[in-house]
Amino acid sequence: MLGHKRHHQNEDGFTISELTVVMVLIGILVGFTYTFFNSTINEYFAMQRSSDAFYSLSQHYQRLANVLRGITGISSATDNDLVCYAYFSPRDAIVSQLHYYISGGNMLADVTPMTADPTAGGTPITAQKKTYTIINQFYSAPGVKTFVYLDANGSTLTTPISDLNAIKGIVVHLAVSAAAPNTDTQALTVQVSIRNRKTNL
Repeated sequence: MLGHKRHHQNEDGFTISELTVVMVLIGILVGFTYTFFNSTINEYFAMQRSSDAFYSLSQHYQRLANVLRGITGISSATDNDLVCYAYFSPRDAIVSQLHYYISGGNMLADVTPMTADPTAGGTPITAQKKTYTIINQFYSAPGVKTFVYLDANGSTLTTPISDLNAIKGIVVHLAVSAAAPNTDTQALTVQVSIRNRKTNL
């Protein structure tokens, strides 16, 4: 009888109430840990997407600035549209007709090779026109003009511009919409002086 009693006193175990409390506590800890790490991972990926968007935008910034510096002529200039003649590629021997514009939420460029330089009577070869996407998810901020044109003194020219030869500089506002859930935008401003030379490419 004594041995049996001693064996009963040494038995270890948990009641159902104790197990329930432990399981609830574990569930709370798991939920908190998941929420914390899920939020941290989402923030990391959002920052990574934002960084990638800015890097891509900066590359387009440099490319666009180089092309615009080499403009040899402008045939149309509005707030969100520019038609000019420039060397689109460093390999080009003759300028192309370039048409920069916003369409479908993107900044595009129609590049049409010329038969010769416009000053030598060259004409666009429309059959060889190609359209390039310059910036995906281009963001047009309310009240912000994509293109701003400057005269020789650096003063802003009001569109429509009657004398396109008065344009000596161009400011381009570039921005992209950030990927969800980040609602910020990445923006850069390009300001170039038109030097009418290919050597800037």
